[in-house]
Amino acid sequence: MDQTLNAFILGIVEGLTEFLPVSSTGHLILVGDLLGFNNEKGKSFEIVIQSGAILAVCWEYRKKILSVLRGLPKEKKAQRFTINLMIAFIPLAVLGLLFGKALKAHLFSPVSVATAFIVGAFVIIWAERREHTVRIHDVDDLTWLDALKLGFAQAFALIPGTSRSGATIIGGLFLGLSRKAATEFSFFLAIPTLFMATAYDLFKHRDALSVGDCNLILVGFFAAFVSAFVAVRGLLHYIVSHDFTFFAYYRIVFGIIVLVTAYSGMVNWTAQ
Repeated sequence: MDQTLNAFILGIVEGLTEFLPVSSTGHLILVGDLLGFNNEKGKSFEIVIQSGAILAVCWEYRKKILSVLRGLPKEKKAQRFTINLMIAFIPLAVLGLLFGKALKAHLFSPVSVATAFIVGAFVIIWAERREHTVRIHDVDDLTWLDALKLGFAQAFALIPGTSRSGATIIGGLFLGLSRKAATEFSFFLAIPTLFMATAYDLFKHRDALSVGDCNLILVGFFAAFVSAFVAVRGLLHYIVSHDFTFFAYYRIVFGIIVLVTAYSGMVNWTAQ
């Protein structure tokens, strides 16, 4: 298949799944495997196009972000919000440095991802069926301890197929955040998390991509930006009148399809 088309498809997949509770990493592993674009170059490409998805969130929340930046020198509200994001970022950063290499070596395979999809689905169903008492309606009402707990929830995303946004959102529901507050905090936390992860991985794999790959990167970047913008807007509209159970059922169906095709030989998953 043409590499430009591969770049476009992976950009769409990245953008649509990055901020939904369905695991962008899991989808990229599976789609990259199907496209035969799961070598070192493909993995580096997937890291680069994350920045397109991040910028979509920055654009959607540009007023909030600018307000926080302007208020940092004097406003306690802006300072508290920034500190909370920094605190929430720490668990994933530390645990990723300690265990990231081992997890990538053992769990970055289609079957492992499919299993995590299904397990994560039941956690979502559990979170939605339990009594949900809301004590935090807005991201500005979070304490530093709430932020730290959400950071540890996000760290479960080190397991591919778990979903970074899903872990943060569902963790937020367990901690008493409203669906809107949990979802928006997962969006804001994605900005430093994904930017740092992208910069770190790019430095590590800086030799995998070349100047000749610029056209592929641009295609994937813009595809990720547009599709992420649509996904973010769509999710914010969706949670006004729906819970996250739909995504749990999607994860179960998707995971079962991967497991069945893997063990029946219908699909030759190269990274089993």
